[in-house]
Parts: sequence; C-alpha cells; structure tokens
Amino acid sequence: MRGHWGKDLPALGMWLVFAAIGTALWLALGDLFYLFNFIYIGTAIAVGLLLYRRKSRYARHVVQCAVGLYMFVYLGILCRENMQIEGFWYYLFLGVFEAATIHYAVAKLFGPLLFGRGWCGYACWTAMVLDFLPFRTPAAPRKPWGWIKYPVFFASLAFVGGLFLFRVPNKADILWWGFLVGNGLYYAVGIALAYLCRDNRAFCKYVCPVAVFLKPMSYWARFRITLDADRCVACGQCRKVCPMDVEVPSNSRKKQNATECILCMRCVDACPTRALKL
Repeated sequence: MRGHWGKDLPALGMWLVFAAIGTALWLALGDLFYLFNFIYIGTAIAVGLLLYRRKSRYARHVVQCAVGLYMFVYLGILCRENMQIEGFWYYLFLGVFEAATIHYAVAKLFGPLLFGRGWCGYACWTAMVLDFLPFRTPAAPRKPWGWIKYPVFFASLAFVGGLFLFRVPNKADILWWGFLVGNGLYYAVGIALAYLCRDNRAFCKYVCPVAVFLKPMSYWARFRITLDADRCVACGQCRKVCPMDVEVPSNSRKKQNATECILCMRCVDACPTRALKL
C-alpha cells in the first residue's frame, strides 16, 4: 500500500509547488485570484500525472486542454489579458509584476530551472491544438530553420516598445487585439508548418519566440529524462518517437536538442527495457 501511494507523490508534489506559488503571490500582492489561478493549474497538472500513471493515453491532452483553454479563453478572451510574449513586454515596460510577467516568471524564466520545457508539453495553448494533428512523430529530418524564432522574438519586442515610444493611446486594447490576431497567426503558421514538415511540433522548433527564453534556462532543469545505461540496448526506439528530436539515450546536458525536451514521456513509454525515467 505504501508503494502504491508513493507513486502518486510526484502529482502531490507538483500540486504543492503551484499551491505554494499561489499562496505566496496572494499574500504578497493581496489578490486572491492568484491563489485560485495557481491552484487550478497545479490541480490540472496533478490530475494529468495521475492519469499518466494509470496508463491513460490522453493524460497529457487533458492537462493541455484544461490549462490551455483556461489561459486562452478565460484569461485571454474573457479577461482581456495578453498572455503571449507581447503581454510580457507590455507589463515589463509598465514596471508592473502581474498577469503576463508573473506567468512568464513562473513558466518560462525561472520555472524551467525546475521542469525545463514542461510548460510546452502540458500547458501551451498553441501546442494544445498542434498536438491533435496527425504527425506526432516527425516524418522528415529536422530543418535548419531554428533562426526564425529570433526575428519573431525581436519583432514582438519592437511592436510593444513602439507603442510606448510613440505614446500610442489605448495600449491595453491594442494588446488584446494583438493577442487575438497573434494567436490566429500562430495557429495558421503552426498548422501549415506541421503539414509542410510532417511534424506537429515544427512551429515550436522553428518559430516560437518563447523558446528564446526557454532554451538557456532549460539547460539546468532539475527534472529531466535520465538513462540507466546498464539497461539500454541501443534499440533507438526512444529517438524515433521523440517529437522534439532530442538525443534521448544520453545523460549529457550537451546532447543534441537537450533543451527542447517537453517531458511528454513518449520515450519512457517506448523503451522496451525501462531504461528511461523522469
């Protein structure tokens, strides 16, 4: 019985992390919303982990939809908050630590030191849609297009910086429409790239500007897939199923595409000798 419950500890631990963040922000900022927000996200992730342990094939999709739709529909559309990178620049220029700046601090700046690019695998509302496309496993070699994300990154900075530089009125309204139009473009480009490259995650690899933040921080991720070399039979199954082209059977932080692991666990499930674990 102790072993049975012990396997659920990662789910409980993840819930406690998000509950602690929500509590800290509630007490520091005096806004009960942050407690609700982070407990909701932590609960969704914990449920997904429990479903994964029970071998549900839809465990990750459950988390993606629960968190992604909450952030896109409720926070983005109904609450009119731009939770994209433009929203982060906006609040940064305002000098305000709330909304998108908190989201980026937890999920994309400091959070990756703990869970790497786990946000991309379980909570991104763009990937939420792309992961339902038919190309779960890349059907062609990786393209040399990774440089595209950098112009997109700086374009988002220039767009928001220009609003402040030229003192454009109604910035909040412009940012909200930017959120709607930007997401529409992300989905259109992401779906087109998926079919062009026969790879659901092509947008994440080549275009997503958030990866500029994620890559350096994910290098030091505490939770990552590790290999038991004594069990590995070099069958190559883990690399075949990896949606991010990570050189899975290696414990080196410098392995190919090491900072792009989204903790989808497909390599762990595919390993015939159980040589991989989180």
